[in-house]
Amino acid sequence: MRIAMVSEHASPLAALGGVDAGGQNVYVARLTEELARRGHDVTVYTRRDDPHLPERVPLPGGAVVEHIAAGPPEVLPKDDLFAHMPSFGAQLARAWRKGRPDVVHAHFWMSGMASLLGAGPHGVPVVQTFHALGTVKRRHQGSEDTSPPERIGVERQIGRTCDRVLATCSDEVHELAGLGVSPSRVSVVPCGVDSAHFHPDADTATAPERSHRHRLLSCGRLVRRKGYDQAIRALTRIPGAELLIAGGPPHAGVGTDPEARRLLDLARREGVGDRVRLLGAVDPALMPALMRSADLVLCTPTYEPFGIVPLEAMACAVPVVANDVGGHRDSVADRRTGRLVPEGDTPALAAAVRDLLGSDRTRRRYGTAGRDRVLTLFTWGRVADGAEQVYRQVTAGRAVRSEVA
Repeated sequence: MRIAMVSEHASPLAALGGVDAGGQNVYVARLTEELARRGHDVTVYTRRDDPHLPERVPLPGGAVVEHIAAGPPEVLPKDDLFAHMPSFGAQLARAWRKGRPDVVHAHFWMSGMASLLGAGPHGVPVVQTFHALGTVKRRHQGSEDTSPPERIGVERQIGRTCDRVLATCSDEVHELAGLGVSPSRVSVVPCGVDSAHFHPDADTATAPERSHRHRLLSCGRLVRRKGYDQAIRALTRIPGAELLIAGGPPHAGVGTDPEARRLLDLARREGVGDRVRLLGAVDPALMPALMRSADLVLCTPTYEPFGIVPLEAMACAVPVVANDVGGHRDSVADRRTGRLVPEGDTPALAAAVRDLLGSDRTRRRYGTAGRDRVLTLFTWGRVADGAEQVYRQVTAGRAVRSEVA
C-alpha cells in the first residue's frame, strides 16, 4: 500500500525536546518505521524549515521524508504555519498528481487542512489524527492559547469531512462528539512505545548518581502545561525524595531557558531547591537507564492528549503517578500499574507518592503489571495493526470508483 504521512511541523528527523518537537514526532517516526518494515511504501511530507535540507531524505527502515516548500524555509512557531497551509496543500496535490497514494494519514489539524486540499483532486481517502484538539487547549489555557482563532472551526470541518478520525484515546472520542463528529466516524488507536528500547534491564550506570534519597522523575518538553510546578510543590510534602526533570534545551543552556528559570525559582521559594534538578535534554539512548534509576515517574500535565512518557516508564517496569487527564486514563491502570490523581490536587499527588515510596513490594508489583500492559496493548506493532485496519477500511472500493470516474 502507498501511504502518505503528512506532518507539517513535526518531522521524524527532528531532535526531540524542543517547544514544538515531542510526542507527535515520535508517533510519526515509529508508525512510519513499522509500516515500512511491513512492506508498505511510506512517504512522510513535512514543511521545509531550512534552505539546505535535501528534497528527499531516506529513513533507515525504507521510508522517505519529503520536504515541502510552504512559507519561508526557516523554523517558525507552529501556530504561525496556518497561513502557509493552502500552499502546502497545493504542493501536495502537485506531488500526488505524479504518484497517487492509496491513503493519506494527516497528523495535527493543519496537516489535515493541507491533506484534504491535496487529496481532494485525486480522490484519495484521508485519515486524520489530531494529536491535540483546540477545544481542549482553549479550555485549559484560556487567553494564553496562541492557536489561530480559526483552529476549532477547521478541526470541526476536518472531523466531519475526512474519511476517518484516528483518535489516540477514548477521551478524545467524547471531545470530538462535542464538535459534531459522530463516534461512528472515529477509531481509537493509541500511541505506542518501543518496548525493546524501553525495558526493565536498562543499565542504570549511565544515569545521574543517586544519593540516599528516593528518586522521582518527570520527563517531557519544558513547557508550562506539562505541570512540573505541581510536582515541585508536591515535593514539599514528600520528605527524603529528589525530583529530576528531563527535557528542554541541552543541559548547558538550561539556565537561560525561561521555563527552566521559572521552575528553579519556584523550587527555591518552596524550600526544595536542593532537591530539584533540571537535566535538560537527555539523549534518547540514555532515557531507559534514567527511568530505571527512578522509584517513580510523575506525569503531571494540566491536560494530555495521550502522553507517551507513562508508556515509556511502564515499559521499564517503573510505576507511574499521573494526573487523571486525557490519555492517561487509557494508559495508566489505577492501582495496578500506578496511580491516577486529580489534576491540580497537590496534596493528593504527594499522598499517592508517599504511599508508593513506603512499599517496595507494591512498586515492584505495579512495575511488573505496567510492563505486561505495554506488551499487551501499546507496542508499535499493535498501533500499526490498528492503523492498517483503518487504512483498509477507508480504501475499500476507492480505486474502483476512481477508475470509473
